[in-house]
Amino acid sequence: MAATDPPASMRASPLRELVTPEGLALRVRLAARGDRFFAVLIDIAIIVLGLIAVVLIAIAIFPETGRKWAMSLAIVLSFGIRGFYFIFFELRWQGTTPGKRLLGLRVIDRHGGRLRPGAIFARNLMREVELFMPITLLMSVNGGNGTGVNLLTLFWTGLLMALPFFNRDRLRCGDIVAGTWVVETPKTELLPDIAVSESGKAPTAALRFTPAQLSIYGVYELQTLEKVLRHDAPDTAESRAAIARTIQAKIGWTPPDEQPVAASDFLRAFYAALRGHLEHSALFGTPRANKFDQP
Repeated sequence: MAATDPPASMRASPLRELVTPEGLALRVRLAARGDRFFAVLIDIAIIVLGLIAVVLIAIAIFPETGRKWAMSLAIVLSFGIRGFYFIFFELRWQGTTPGKRLLGLRVIDRHGGRLRPGAIFARNLMREVELFMPITLLMSVNGGNGTGVNLLTLFWTGLLMALPFFNRDRLRCGDIVAGTWVVETPKTELLPDIAVSESGKAPTAALRFTPAQLSIYGVYELQTLEKVLRHDAPDTAESRAAIARTIQAKIGWTPPDEQPVAASDFLRAFYAALRGHLEHSALFGTPRANKFDQP
């Protein structure tokens, strides 16, 4: 396989396009089913290790009575910890958990809006019905009298776990209820005629912009800049030079090493950086609609 070829899991993952309320078109790649499975396993392993640690600490502190109520404590805590774990991390880490972060996955709103707390609560409460409640039921049923219950529980769990294989967007029940997708952590993808300079090469790596500089402009200015870069007329060079000077003055940018930079190259580099900044904000926060919009 060539060094530039994407891994098989990436090639197999379909792309989806969504349009944010601000009109910014984003392309995202759905997470591979295997990656989602292993991400959940990692998170469950962390939860189980946390429960074991709590039980062992309880036994160590109360050696005489700890063993009697350690299991009861574990059962009570298991519900709180597993529910709190997923909701806490997806709220604090903008749609990721430790398992998702290790696998490069993230939860986003399926309609292009901001990932709402209500959606996070809904998708994780559904996980109780899909996975944890059946597991608890299996562990609590003993003896031959529970064979029928065990088989029904296994069928229920298997049916729900297989749901992502039977819809094109790889949605589990929680995603359907919450209106979410699980996607690979996105990377900026720009149209070639905008992302490259007039020489056919990518904008020079020496052109760097700080988050503060990129935060000055919003989606409207990005769309306007794209129109400028696509426009070809006799006065194109003069117009781009004037726009480049205006942007540079507005954001307080100076050429690296005081070397002159062609206006078109500067505008393409700024467009690439601004679009990447706004795409990140659109998926994991609230992008600015325009330069007058307060963050």
